[in-house]
Amino acid sequence: MDEILKYFPNLNDIQKDQFQKLDFLYHDWNEKINVISRKDIDALYTKHILHSLGIAKIIKFEPGTYVLDVGTGGGFPGIPLAILFPETRFHLIDIIAKKIKVVQAVAEGLELKNVKAEQLRAELVKGDFDFIVSRAVTNMPDFVSWVKDKIKKKNKHELKNGILYLKGGDLTEELKDFPKATEYNLADFFEDEFFETKKVVHLPLKFQS
Repeated sequence: MDEILKYFPNLNDIQKDQFQKLDFLYHDWNEKINVISRKDIDALYTKHILHSLGIAKIIKFEPGTYVLDVGTGGGFPGIPLAILFPETRFHLIDIIAKKIKVVQAVAEGLELKNVKAEQLRAELVKGDFDFIVSRAVTNMPDFVSWVKDKIKKKNKHELKNGILYLKGGDLTEELKDFPKATEYNLADFFEDEFFETKKVVHLPLKFQS
């Protein structure tokens, strides 16, 4: 929890309380339904929560923004971002029902009113979103094919509407067909060695009618 406050010192009391509760909620649910690996659960705040909040170092979502989290797993990056941006709506989807059960329970435990969690394939999602976030669920070409028709036309941020993707390693090959993609190194924002190779990739996507 100290790590979160170190990098996000302006949290209000409700947000502090919600981030604090994540520890109990995820440990408790992980005993019943394994959504985080045993070795990672003890590094929950670094490897999952702070990693998710890397997106918030690239963009501050304006009130009324609508975000889709594809392949959310146990709720990352959607749940930490929903705590940080209570006036942004988040739609969290995953194809695995038990993971969505955990996400719904965590959102309920935190009394998050801005989160909707659903068992659904990305291709079947209805609606248009300002941004689509994810944590390395597949390669970028496949991911783009799933979500390219789900972007809102009107931009309300300096960053153009599109994908914000948490990924690690050398992405040269994967992004070679996406010249407009920008990589942001999370090591520029967070000190822990876990972030040395971690990035946020922003890929603007044009609205498709």
